[in-house]
Amino acid sequence: MIKKILIVDDSPVSIKILKSCIPKDRGYEFFDAADGRQGVEAFLQVRPELTFMDLTMPVMNGFDALEEIIGIDRLAVVVIATADVQVKAIARAHDLGAFAVVRKPPTKGKIAAVIDEVEAALRERG
Repeated sequence: MIKKILIVDDSPVSIKILKSCIPKDRGYEFFDAADGRQGVEAFLQVRPELTFMDLTMPVMNGFDALEEIIGIDRLAVVVIATADVQVKAIARAHDLGAFAVVRKPPTKGKIAAVIDEVEAALRERG
């Protein structure tokens, strides 16, 4: 079950939009980070069940942060939320261990659907 959600994005507006798309009635606790390096550090401290990650950020990009997070916890659930929808970028994110990729701007329907998929996958893991 998802209790903690980490959002890693260098845009405060993008973080706010993504949070507004997440169902409010499930009692999630939110954390955020402004770049990939801070995202990895926040992941280590918070240990969220779900992380949303942008790809294009300063300091450390989302690909490198994803790779580090999966290196720390191979079962980490990271959903890429990006405007970069090039086939190559999406394939690389999946190859590095991303659970899913959602296109920005997110919608409530897309985010609720991916959260439901994550919940189902976590239930299967036990």
